Amino acid sequence: MAIFLTKDSRVLVQGMTGSEGSKHTARMLASGTQVVGGVNPRKAGTSVEFGPVSVPVFGSVAEGMAATGADVSVIFVPPRFARDAVVEAVDAGIGLAVVITEGIPVHDTAAFWAHASARGNRTRIIGPNCPGLISPGQSNAGIIPADITKPGRIGLVSKSGTLTYQMMFELRDIGFSTAVGIGGDPVIGTTHIDALAAFEADPDTDAIVMIGEIGGDAEERAAEFVRSSVSKPVVGYVAGFTAPEGKTMGHAGAIVSGSSGTAAAKKEALEAAGVRVGKTPSETAALARQLF
Repeated sequence: MAIFLTKDSRVLVQGMTGSEGSKHTARMLASGTQVVGGVNPRKAGTSVEFGPVSVPVFGSVAEGMAATGADVSVIFVPPRFARDAVVEAVDAGIGLAVVITEGIPVHDTAAFWAHASARGNRTRIIGPNCPGLISPGQSNAGIIPADITKPGRIGLVSKSGTLTYQMMFELRDIGFSTAVGIGGDPVIGTTHIDALAAFEADPDTDAIVMIGEIGGDAEERAAEFVRSSVSKPVVGYVAGFTAPEGKTMGHAGAIVSGSSGTAAAKKEALEAAGVRVGKTPSETAALARQLF
């Protein structure tokens, strides 16, 4: 009852020995995630203690995969090292790379995205600048709080981390199959459309909540995909209805050009595809609740 991440996922953490990596590794372990190793070439052969759990540190992603059977990497390395970290994960052939790091230059993101494509897209990239993803009760790869919801039948895909958390909390009595935070940068790996297609194919997801934001045309393209390829009910929210005209706000991708990329334009496109769109996150949660 999940997409991309299940109870069987075995997770490496690139940057586990840093402050953020260490803090969130502890949180992932506490939520039941199988964190099987960290990656830091300078600390290879050591281990890090997280209460009763000792997690080994490997010199490379490939070494960690060979030793543990890991199939997911969560990346917490600083922005200047992120491109090399993702390329390393892709070259090792890991199935899923979750890039939490914020502030990666768009050129670097485009480079590692192109590298993954050239390698046949064997590695699904989520992010960068994202909270990761969680399949409640099964596994948590990233920084999403694990105790604000329960397993259930809703699939959630969102550009915004904080709105991901709010929607999970507001619908906690119904619960989620998987919640995926895809990030709001101009170039990202997994898109709304990728997640919509996966939720459509998941027999244990009954309805989908999609959260977008002003800027770009990702939501308009997702609306067209919903129209042509999604049979399950979808409700949506677009952050930025009250954004001042002409202001650049929020994520790097939240750039509005004239009437293109506005919340109103995105709402219109989604509603034309049959997606009910709330004017606030709470209104969107109420629309989702009506489906159940």
